[in-house]
Amino acid sequence: MTGVFPNQAIAGMIASGAIHAAAGVDPAQIQPASLDLRLGTTAYRIRASFLAGQGRTVESRLAEFEMHRIDLSQGAVLEKGCVYLVPLMESLALPAGVLAVANAKSSTGRLDLLTRTITDGGTEFDRIPDAYHGPLYAEICPRSFSVLVRPGMRLNQIRFRQGQATLSDDDLRALHARTPLVDGPAVIQDGLGFSVDLALEGGLVGYRAKPHTGVIDLARIGHYDPAEYWEEIRTESRQIILDPGAFYILV
Repeated sequence: MTGVFPNQAIAGMIASGAIHAAAGVDPAQIQPASLDLRLGTTAYRIRASFLAGQGRTVESRLAEFEMHRIDLSQGAVLEKGCVYLVPLMESLALPAGVLAVANAKSSTGRLDLLTRTITDGGTEFDRIPDAYHGPLYAEICPRSFSVLVRPGMRLNQIRFRQGQATLSDDDLRALHARTPLVDGPAVIQDGLGFSVDLALEGGLVGYRAKPHTGVIDLARIGHYDPAEYWEEIRTESRQIILDPGAFYILV
């Protein structure tokens, strides 16, 4: 198989032991072309972000960076502006030729909850090398809101691939001609470009995170009033000024 693995291949990797979790993998974690990863039971407050580096394990380096550890079993708050490391429930034993890329789930990104995956021997965030055998960790830094987390929560996801999985610009144009990828003309140059629309009817072009808010319990989906955490960004002039350090969601 060449390209990104679909859900059937991911299920096969779980069955073969290439993807393992002591508590088992919940079928609901399997998405059409990715696997959701779950937080474990402990979080480590660390002084700074780090990578294990070649020939070293995350656990061995943790002693250099750990400030204190937090039991997540009853839920715990991860404070805005702090950096945490959480061992994930899943571990990998990838076969030769298979590598993986991780990223934060879209719901995580919309809360400005920087979440990156690191591995033993890793020299890059969110990159799991060919034939990797070992544990996975999530580095979490809440940048706009403090959040309440619990074991089993899914903040990031992983995609597996074999061989080249990148479409050329010509392939993207052909795909867009068959099945439109965006409304209007597609800007394709070294990939598909996206832009902000500042000419919407009504003038609402996005939201800015408020700087002083309460804790967000990530389990309470749809519970909070957006107005408590976000302020509307409107413009009639088709331009806006972005404040350095502020977090925006734009249309």
